Amino acid sequence: MSDEVLTEIDARIAKVTINRAAKMNSMNPPFMRELSGALRALDENPAVSVVVLTHAGDHFGAGYDLKYEWGEHYGRGPMGARRMLKDCVDFEFTPWDCSKPVIAMVRGYCLAGSCELAMMCCVTYAGESAMFGEPEIRFSTAPPAVVMPWIVGLKRARELLYTGDTIGAEEARRMGMVNKVFPDDRLEAETMRYARRAAAISLEGLQTTKAAINRGAEIAGVRSAIAYGVEVGGILDAQETEQYRRFEAVKREKGLSAAIRWRESQFE
Repeated sequence: MSDEVLTEIDARIAKVTINRAAKMNSMNPPFMRELSGALRALDENPAVSVVVLTHAGDHFGAGYDLKYEWGEHYGRGPMGARRMLKDCVDFEFTPWDCSKPVIAMVRGYCLAGSCELAMMCCVTYAGESAMFGEPEIRFSTAPPAVVMPWIVGLKRARELLYTGDTIGAEEARRMGMVNKVFPDDRLEAETMRYARRAAAISLEGLQTTKAAINRGAEIAGVRSAIAYGVEVGGILDAQETEQYRRFEAVKREKGLSAAIRWRESQFE
């Protein structure tokens, strides 16, 4: 185990901290395995009723680690992209699949896969500094788990996913992506206050209520829709579009940060 996932338990509440602040809490396969394992272990721990998922540093997460050699890990081409997206989806479903409530506590940037991870949590509390969005389309890739339509509705999801725009915490709350927004310096106290209220409920009550809510969404088709997204997303991720080739050229010549700035500058 590394120190990229920190866990503490107090009064039936487990606090899980994403600890990759030096890399904007971006995610790669070793980290994904570690966080998934930590959440599953807490789900099996009888001393825990509620899990709070949060982060070190200023930002919840920048999504998947673009410096990681995903192609070398999964292989090139459509099937490699499909395997990668499937693993990302399985990882992002971990908070959903936990039998116990998982509460996301978010400050700063919460983008791409990190945004999806927060949406997969039962409840999301955000600080005023939080910014949400899925910019993958700007880089000719697709979100691994297209869960946003199920959270905010079709038209709002299209508006964001078609452009990759980001929104602030208050707008995210109005859209239903976030439950409540607090000043950053009050966020943890307010999140833990809610967690303590939930932890006072019987564990059986929490688990059965979560199971009923999740099963209803699954009967409505959330898993099937996301699985379809993996299939078509794998095709897109395997294509070298014009934007992708230009992005990679800037990345090779000037580095990843310069390539991101180049692509983002076209939307200013």
